[in-house]
Amino acid sequence: MKELLQQYAAYNIWANKILFERISKLGEEQINKEIVSSFSSIYKTALHLWQAENIWWQRLKLVENVAILSETFTGNFSELTAGHAKQSQQWAEWVDGANEIQLVHVFAFVRNKEQYKIKVQDMLLHLFNHATFHRGQLVTMLRQLGEVDKIPSTDFATYCRVKIKRNKKSCIVLMQLFKYFVFNLIMIDHL
Repeated sequence: MKELLQQYAAYNIWANKILFERISKLGEEQINKEIVSSFSSIYKTALHLWQAENIWWQRLKLVENVAILSETFTGNFSELTAGHAKQSQQWAEWVDGANEIQLVHVFAFVRNKEQYKIKVQDMLLHLFNHATFHRGQLVTMLRQLGEVDKIPSTDFATYCRVKIKRNKKSCIVLMQLFKYFVFNLIMIDHL
């Protein structure tokens, strides 16, 4: 599981980097333009991505009163992406240093005044999957702005192809592990 999570942490950094590089070519007006989506602009969607990683980081560190970035952060898009990149790197470093006991550890957190529990490894899978979902929204928002040229593919399979071209470890084994893991979760859920 650790190897899979390391792969997803690296993928998350890569996908955010190439997509945010594309978005940064837009003007501030386009980045902040109102668009119908879960969050009403590219800026707000990108801030949500960082905020989610930051909230889960605080929960993992057992911070009692979690700070909400959207209530305090006022920087521009460049500052936002720099802060998000730093947060994503923290996650990658944490996963690199984690052992199996830390990954299967169940921790409690509060959301909307309700207490929940989750395994660290499940939270991490959620975190990286959540980012993938909103990156897809960002791509759609780019298209709604008429920015259809040179939108990068942020698919996991694209990341694997890029890694293979660079003579790094293949993602094939990790993709098989992920399919096995998801299949078993689905089967357990139906029992």
